[in-house]
Amino acid sequence: MSVVSSSFAKSTARGGVVLLLGAALALSACGKRKEDKISFNGKYFASKAEKVSKEERDHFIVEVRRAFQDIAAAKEAGRYEAIRYCIKEYGTSKMDWVIGPDSENIVPADDMITLEGYCRP
Repeated sequence: MSVVSSSFAKSTARGGVVLLLGAALALSACGKRKEDKISFNGKYFASKAEKVSKEERDHFIVEVRRAFQDIAAAKEAGRYEAIRYCIKEYGTSKMDWVIGPDSENIVPADDMITLEGYCRP
């Protein structure tokens, strides 16, 4: 009886470890995807900020795709991406906009808006 109990306990423990490792792997994969996504007004936008040139790293542009979903939310997604860029490059969120998210005359082209500014360290 102790041999059966011992065998059952080992089998159950192995199954639990396998299940736990599988769950951890599944959650870590999901976490990475969700971690990178932030919704704006309940919508997700593909956006990226880049320096204009190597010489002017403080000068950046932000492109926000799928802007027709909600133009106001797309502008906020662009603001967020610009803040991330300036913090990453200079450690500050201070910036001056050339074409910013508060501009009234931003019109999407090919379902994308483009913002432009300068990080101010």
